[in-house]
Amino acid sequence: MSHGPRSGLAAVSSALLAMSRHLEVRDVLKTIVASARELLDAQYAALGVPDDHGGFAQFVVDGVSEEQWKAIGPLPRQHGILAAMLHEARVERLADVRKDPRFEGWPSAHPDLVDFLGLPIRDGDEVIGALFLANKNCPKPEGGCGFTQDDEELLGILAQHAAIALTNARLYERSRELTIAEERSRLAHELHDAVSQKLFSLRLTAQAAARLVDRDPSRAKGELQQVAALAAEAADELRAAVVELRPAALDEDGLVATLRTQVQVLDRAHSARVTFAGRGVKALPASQEEAVLRVAQEALHNALRHSGADHVDVTLDRRGGGAVLRVTDDGSGFDPKAVRRAGRHLGLVSMRDRASGAGGTLTVESAPGKGTTIEMEVPGG
Repeated sequence: MSHGPRSGLAAVSSALLAMSRHLEVRDVLKTIVASARELLDAQYAALGVPDDHGGFAQFVVDGVSEEQWKAIGPLPRQHGILAAMLHEARVERLADVRKDPRFEGWPSAHPDLVDFLGLPIRDGDEVIGALFLANKNCPKPEGGCGFTQDDEELLGILAQHAAIALTNARLYERSRELTIAEERSRLAHELHDAVSQKLFSLRLTAQAAARLVDRDPSRAKGELQQVAALAAEAADELRAAVVELRPAALDEDGLVATLRTQVQVLDRAHSARVTFAGRGVKALPASQEEAVLRVAQEALHNALRHSGADHVDVTLDRRGGGAVLRVTDDGSGFDPKAVRRAGRHLGLVSMRDRASGAGGTLTVESAPGKGTTIEMEVPGG
């Protein structure tokens, strides 16, 4: 990265090519920030991607060392100038950000910012990020702003292309996640079929042994040995299923982030609108988090494949030391009293087993034509 300003078509072209070269969201964000800082010759640049809770899901900086960034502390909230860019969707060009009435200060380790240029990154009507630069490397007339109208226009062009690059990267990641989800589903079906076949063979062999016990004990003993072997094979298949299908994302990202990602993937993959909200949930014991995730997956599968719903809402809220999951759809619904047939068809038996195994409870509210709500509560640690 050079330290002097770059201008002209070649510099802009290089920045745009660099943005389009990456497919990972994090790499795209870093490239946008570095390109903006170099093009406009600023000391600092940053880009924040907002989350749904008044903070930032991602926040990338350029011009700040790793040591400085660690010393600054947690990611900023959506307040002050950042909030104005995100919520009012307008350009902010200031001679001294510290004198703006919306300025709310920064941590002690934060570098001093003076002149400031920021603008939202938009995908249609949606604001998907806030990009800003500070401290332009040029002589500043007293009381004047280092950034110019030309800088503002150049950053606007960069932001338009940044929106395209960032949207493409998000689509790539979601497509990859969907592919992984489909592969895991395929593997689950294969393992289910294999275990079912083993259990069917085990049942037939046990029945044969029972018939032979009185009239041919020696052959009955052989059949029982075969029962033991088949049971061992079935157990191995089940262990393989647990290992292969254990959601690794829970360990890496936690329950809330894993659910949010899966809902985003399903929202893209289905015509129904699928939404997620997680509020105040703390980390749960591993067995409870996995049970909640599995119940959510089963309930989502039912809603999207069987109910004909237009909207499916997933919420995860804190309740005491634990959490409560709700999956609500506006689909066709069913009669919960017909629990034997509906319960097996919709996986309600397995969902109740998962909830019970995690020390929790599962309730079902539904009626024909009235949609369905699956609610699961777990106690926490």
